[in-house]
Parts: sequence; C-alpha cells; structure tokens
Amino acid sequence: MSNLRIKKGDTVIATSGSNAGKTGKVMQVLPTGRAIVEGLNIVKKTVRKSQDNPQGGITDMEAPLDVSNVMLYCPHDKKGVKVRMEIDGESKVRKCKLCGHAFDS
Repeated sequence: MSNLRIKKGDTVIATSGSNAGKTGKVMQVLPTGRAIVEGLNIVKKTVRKSQDNPQGGITDMEAPLDVSNVMLYCPHDKKGVKVRMEIDGESKVRKCKLCGHAFDS
C-alpha cells in the first residue's frame, strides 16, 4: 500500500469513532493500511516486569487507526480535507482540494 494519502509526520484529524474531531501527528504508517497517530486511540496495555520497567503495571499507548478514519488536516482551512495529486516538475505533490495548500514542500 505505497500510495496512501497520508505519510509519517502529517497532521491528521479523526473522522469517526470516539476520537472524532481530534487532531494528531502521524508517528507511523503500517503496510496494512493503518496508522499510529500521536494522542489518538489510546488503549491500556499491561507491561511485564523487566530491567527497563522494574515495577511493571499498566501503561497507556496509541493503537493503530485505519487510514479511512482519518483525513489530512489543512492549516489554512482549519479542517480535514481531501487531497489531489499534482505533478510539479518531476515530483508529485499532494495539494488541498479546497485552497490548494501544498503538503509536500
């Protein structure tokens, strides 16, 4: 799935679920079509005792979201937007369909 509309480092907004309307930065895009977004889809995870974590216990972590449930966040429009691909010289550039803001610059 190399042609996804979001990439690592993008700011996205959740469109559905309990996190709808919240924004966050993409930390990782998985090849299965899911993305891990900072501050969204927080779940509890139990951690075993180890040298790194001698106490063990329960920690909070981000779980993957499906990319169909997030949209790219446009800073000019202040909302989630659809993206169009334009050829700029020899490279493809993602641009906002509403205002034309370039995300790959």
